Amino acid sequence: MTRNQINKYFFACVLLAAITLAVLFTQFKPQTSFSPAPDISFKTLANKQVDLKQLQGKVVLVTFWATDCPSCLKEIPHLKSIYKKYHSLGLELFAVSMYYDRPNHIVEAVKIHQIPYDIVLDLRMKLATAFGNVRLTPTTFLISPQGKIVYQNTGTFELLAMQSQIESFLPLQGNN
Repeated sequence: MTRNQINKYFFACVLLAAITLAVLFTQFKPQTSFSPAPDISFKTLANKQVDLKQLQGKVVLVTFWATDCPSCLKEIPHLKSIYKKYHSLGLELFAVSMYYDRPNHIVEAVKIHQIPYDIVLDLRMKLATAFGNVRLTPTTFLISPQGKIVYQNTGTFELLAMQSQIESFLPLQGNN
């Protein structure tokens, strides 16, 4: 092999690696978007009717999860902490179970993990479709009081970054 061929081969490998990293980085980094939240209504596991549009004025966190998703289960303590800290300040939190998750598994997980926030069964993929065809879990959306999606993350979110995002929209009254 000549030096010129080696240089071309090396360049091709570096280029392929760079493209691969760029694709992975853009698919899995937190996404910020200012598109409107979907205009959708749903019922929680507790049979509470929710119309997302009527929650304008509040910060809303929507996370898609599954009981067989280790990362989702790992996030539950973070979500409980966020709910406890910010719900009284106006945060609404909904955990939407994936269509393939069996309702009895969801009910059991809610009891085992003592989940205080609202759980939504998405058996017909209505919410997953409305939020851009969510397929991977966990996937989390933060909706501003103006009804805009201001943060989207596929994969485990970083707690301090999420708290910072939430706090940027809430009147904290010294609760930092």
